Amino acid sequence: MIVENLKTIFNRDLNKLKEEIAAYQDEANLWKTTGDIKNSAGNLCLHLIGNLNTYIGAAIGNSGYIRNRELEFSLKDIRKSALIVMIEQTITTVEETLNQLKEEELQKEYELKVFENKTTTGFFLIHLATHLGYHLGQINYHRRLID
Repeated sequence: MIVENLKTIFNRDLNKLKEEIAAYQDEANLWKTTGDIKNSAGNLCLHLIGNLNTYIGAAIGNSGYIRNRELEFSLKDIRKSALIVMIEQTITTVEETLNQLKEEELQKEYELKVFENKTTTGFFLIHLATHLGYHLGQINYHRRLID
């Protein structure tokens, strides 16, 4: 049941991410920063894609994805349509990976040490869902302030 709930949340929020990116009227605004806004919506989008493909796709699903976190924040001017394709691919990766995950695996130790202490897979997946929601909210505000 928890896995199904996680699938629903990831699917909902990744589709919302796709909607937010698509809603930018001026594509150049995806990459703008101003004042205390240090991360553009485009870079936050790349960060979420990298994060989920690393911690769900590669770590749990053995997808072979190799992350370059530095590029998530340094790449610029990627077309909106390309970002949307990357989001769609991430939706597929997350869904396919979680479809293979058994409820009992949520209680097992997550294979990567990301925080100071080890966590369970279930705890870490919840963390990833809240991380997605946090940056999704930032992207929403970015769009409404800058675009």
